[in-house]
Amino acid sequence: MAVSRLAVVGTGLMGASLALAAKRAGVSRVSGFDADPAALAAATERGAIDDPAETLEAAVAEAELAVVATPVATLPRDVAAVLRATPADATVTDVGSTKGGVCAVAAGDARFIGGHPVCGSEARGPANARAELFHGATWFVTPVASTTPERFRLLHSFVSSVGAVPVAVDPAAHDRLVALTSHLPHALANLLVNQAGATRIDGHDPLAAAGGSLRDMTRVAGANPRIWVDIFLENARALGDALAEHRRRVEQLEAALAGGDAGFLARSIGEAAGHRREMLRDAYPDAGTLQRLRVHVPDRPGVLAGITQALGAERINIEDFELQHFSPERGGTLTVLVEGEREAQRAAALLEAQGYGVVVSAVLENE
Repeated sequence: MAVSRLAVVGTGLMGASLALAAKRAGVSRVSGFDADPAALAAATERGAIDDPAETLEAAVAEAELAVVATPVATLPRDVAAVLRATPADATVTDVGSTKGGVCAVAAGDARFIGGHPVCGSEARGPANARAELFHGATWFVTPVASTTPERFRLLHSFVSSVGAVPVAVDPAAHDRLVALTSHLPHALANLLVNQAGATRIDGHDPLAAAGGSLRDMTRVAGANPRIWVDIFLENARALGDALAEHRRRVEQLEAALAGGDAGFLARSIGEAAGHRREMLRDAYPDAGTLQRLRVHVPDRPGVLAGITQALGAERINIEDFELQHFSPERGGTLTVLVEGEREAQRAAALLEAQGYGVVVSAVLENE
């Protein structure tokens, strides 16, 4: 079931990226509205919006599918407004990271099906929108008892068309799930980096001596407070439950340390290794053959572009990559994921010939 007329309410990074992805997937016209005229103008200039509208009502008046991509704090209000303004045969969804509040507001209206694409970017605003944002991402869809099969198929088909993987889930279960897998990691990253930043050990600043472990675990610390304060408060109950379970596990670890329980520690580490392998297998279909290349790179313009272009010229596909910057003097480490040991060795040889230091390891091997 193809969508030909899409309306996007909220044209920030997520909304504008979705509009671009929809147009690439064959949607013929995309109308849009944003309470911030500058954001709407930027999304239109970016090519995401065909028909910018001055009012929400005008944007959704002829939509087959309307997507609400506004902040979590205003999402229930905005969804209610869209439901009032859309035609009776239109389907309405959202892209909010919590579902309890918005689904409660839309309860009883069979036209609404909640949604949440599990993807994002550290960049902000419609100028940074890109159609590829949803490729391979899980997109939770939260149908309820009143959802008709036709509307569910429409949304399922649309989500698939932009490259995401639709997964149906109960709204309450969704909020518990993301509390554990997304909101808790953000909360703990903030706590951990704040603990390190507020501590001095014999006059030494822990942040100045931070190693890869702290950097890896706090990558999401300090994320946009305008977004994350609302997310934490909207999902406070589920996040509180996740924190309570985390506290129980911390207390178990404390008891093991106090009692010198090496067996508990070994079992805990082994269990974590197994769960991490499982997580990576889910994230990467070919995780069993995925190889990691750690490349030391200097801090100068054009280095990353040169590496990616060099690998691309040899038709070595980069599955994923991440840059950890240390300092202008020390440069940083570029981690590149490549499928297959042979391809990894080819990539390493190519980069070493250009003067880079490279360490290759299997992604699933214990570290």
